[in-house]
Amino acid sequence: MIRLCTLTDLKPLLEISYKTFDETFRAQNKPENMEKYLNTTFTTERLQSELENPHSYFYFIYYQESIAGYLKLNTRNAQTEEITGNTIEIERIYLLKSFQKNGLGKELFQHALKVAKEVKAEKIWLGVWEKNINAMQFYEKMGFVQDGKHAFYMGDDQQTDIIMIKNIKN
Repeated sequence: MIRLCTLTDLKPLLEISYKTFDETFRAQNKPENMEKYLNTTFTTERLQSELENPHSYFYFIYYQESIAGYLKLNTRNAQTEEITGNTIEIERIYLLKSFQKNGLGKELFQHALKVAKEVKAEKIWLGVWEKNINAMQFYEKMGFVQDGKHAFYMGDDQQTDIIMIKNIKN
């Protein structure tokens, strides 16, 4: 089951945001850079502000009544990059490691496409770390193509995200 998050979900959203990012990227990054990123990005104040933004949407996905992961979509000026046209961004799509390989990532992705069509977006896009080969392969299977790069800062480490984009037929 997938459901839209509200302000009452702030605490579990904060917990799963922190944990999924940590599980996904800790092994490839310096501990001090991870701590700095986690402690500035996943704060109560920042997530509350993101939840209150009318152009950002958070969704929980459940597996056997447990929160297994989440999705964050951005429209309009909530997007992290300016992409030409009427677009929607998948800013975050994360699953706890214990729930991966159950088709939940694909389910979240399909939900993102559904929302994109509901808001009449022409394109859906995301940024993915150039070293996250598994994710890039997943997105390519889902019909995304590489369309540029941007810098992403993990503490003092400048990393490169690949911009991937998919045209949507409404």
